[in-house]
Amino acid sequence: MASQDWFDKDFYKVLGVSKDVTPAELKKAYRKLARKYHPDSNPGNPAAEAKFKEISEAHSVIGDPAQRKEYDAVRAMGGGARFTAPRGGGGQAGGFDDVFGGMFGGGARQQGYSYEQGGYDDLLGGLFGRGGGGGGFGSTSGGFRGYGGPTRGRDVIASTTVDFITATHGDQITLQTQDGRAIKVKIPAGVADGQKIKLRGQGQHSPDGGEAGDIVLTVSVRKHPVFEREGLNLRVAVPVTFVEATLGATIEVPTLGGPPVKLRIAPGTPSGRVLRVKGRGVVTLKGTGDLLAEVQVAVPSHLSKDAEEKLEAFAAALPKENPRDDLLAKARD
Repeated sequence: MASQDWFDKDFYKVLGVSKDVTPAELKKAYRKLARKYHPDSNPGNPAAEAKFKEISEAHSVIGDPAQRKEYDAVRAMGGGARFTAPRGGGGQAGGFDDVFGGMFGGGARQQGYSYEQGGYDDLLGGLFGRGGGGGGFGSTSGGFRGYGGPTRGRDVIASTTVDFITATHGDQITLQTQDGRAIKVKIPAGVADGQKIKLRGQGQHSPDGGEAGDIVLTVSVRKHPVFEREGLNLRVAVPVTFVEATLGATIEVPTLGGPPVKLRIAPGTPSGRVLRVKGRGVVTLKGTGDLLAEVQVAVPSHLSKDAEEKLEAFAAALPKENPRDDLLAKARD
């Protein structure tokens, strides 16, 4: 900002404070006005936006101790007068720039001030729960942090639900926005339930030609009737008969979206044992998981009379062992 502007603008009056205001009082006054006129609190209100820029401009100068000292000195010396170039002096020599250039170490017109200097970034981050330079509804691409620039469009929060196989293998889906636009969204392989995907530039448009906001999409994944996710691994419960678990067998195990694989059940395999099939889990750029097949011994709910008699004979032929002896002994310790 040129120092000539400092003659025209009473920043103390803009912020509603006296010239002897303390830094703490100044900060309090600025925060109160910023909260009142911030664009997040006044969407679509150009008057509030202009007022917010005005108070941010004021605080960026008198909120900084060094700039406040210069501002006070300029105002005291100038007394509100305007400086113009003298006749025949080439428009610059002996005029405004000469008087104030030596005072401040350079041509006054070369001095510029942004809202990052003791203003928006320092205070509004805490006021609205975020850093002033980050995303969110108040962030800009040179707007309130750089006086007069365009405002960044608002981010949009959205959600979608996809099938288990879509989340695991990845796919492209089409979503419709609130304003009726159809957008294509790439669902990456291995996306987890509750994971967020940012769609850059797909949010609300800027009201003044700035960068569009983003869509922050939360993905929910429908449960699968057979498979469960464990990181990059897939888990499936595989029923086997008592005979298969006892004598051993080769069985077929389903895979997600592919043909079944054959798996060898060793003789004497207990219920709950997990057998691993390498490389048949979730495939992502970060790695590939496995298929975890958990053996579950299926107990028949109905037996014929002949089968009951043969099972009793089988039980009588077994060693007299109680499989719960070890469990009971540990419980007594």
